[in-house]
Amino acid sequence: MLILVIVALLAVAAIAYFAARRAGSGPPDRMERIIEAQAELSGQLKQSESSVNERLESLTKRLGDGLSQQTEKTGETLKGLHERLAVMDSAQQKITQLSEQMVSLEGILSNKQARGAFGEFQMESLIKDALPPSAFEFQATLSNGTRVDCLIRLPGPPGTIPIDSKFPLEAYRAIQKAETDIDKTNANRDFSKDVGLHIKAIAEKYIITGETDWAIMFLPSEAIFAELNTNFSNMVEDAQRRRVGFASPSTLMALVNTVSAILKDGQMKEQAGLIQKQVELMLNDVRLLDDRVGKLQIHFRQAGEDIEGIAVSSGKITSRGQKISDVQLDEEVSPEELSQPRPHLKEV
Repeated sequence: MLILVIVALLAVAAIAYFAARRAGSGPPDRMERIIEAQAELSGQLKQSESSVNERLESLTKRLGDGLSQQTEKTGETLKGLHERLAVMDSAQQKITQLSEQMVSLEGILSNKQARGAFGEFQMESLIKDALPPSAFEFQATLSNGTRVDCLIRLPGPPGTIPIDSKFPLEAYRAIQKAETDIDKTNANRDFSKDVGLHIKAIAEKYIITGETDWAIMFLPSEAIFAELNTNFSNMVEDAQRRRVGFASPSTLMALVNTVSAILKDGQMKEQAGLIQKQVELMLNDVRLLDDRVGKLQIHFRQAGEDIEGIAVSSGKITSRGQKISDVQLDEEVSPEELSQPRPHLKEV
């Protein structure tokens, strides 16, 4: 736009120049008209230039404001996008850590020794949270020399309860991985065999006549507990015959809560015996107090009777003194009369 204005000014200047040259040989009034037209055109050009500058300034301001607003919105959008990317990055890190933990857990469960430690850790956590330290012992030794993972001590019956935490998990994992019917049949057979051998080992090692009446096999998963009770009822019956019970994490929690209630009931009975003994002693003290109060009442009664006797004697003395003071003596009494002995008052 500014270039067009400059070109127009140059064209006007050229026209004025040529008109002036032609006017040099023409009349003066024509020259004046040309000068006036030039001045009017120059004013219009200045006005147009001013209007164009104002429009350019307004357009520049609007463009600047629009660019500023767009820049702010773009910054806010980029900030939000950055925050979302940070959240996504954090979530990705957590997923990676969880994947590593799952891989670690799979390694633990695939290793027999580590698997036993994992089940033992679960069992210890459940028991420590629910029972007092005096009610259980980890890695306890029985009278036959065998060492059990945990031994819960209760007042008999039921007495002491041994708990084994080393469940054979490999066969159950084979059941989960089986795809064909043949694989499932073989996995079920191996699982039944391993669990049966483990039940027999627990019964032989931990159930001792006169010491332990039954034992518990801890299952580290609710799924295994459900699988045994749903599809292996023969294993459940065999365990019951051998006095071995199954306990998943939830059922073990229920068991230790019941044990805690039994212990509290025993403590309440012991405290009730102590309270009863103290009440008997208190009743004896009350009887002694009653005897002493009776004796004190007798003393008070005797003292009251003595006080009444004293009051009677005092009244008699006062009455006789009054009688003596009321006796009328003669105005003149000879010395012989005074020297004569007076009769004694009769004592009461």
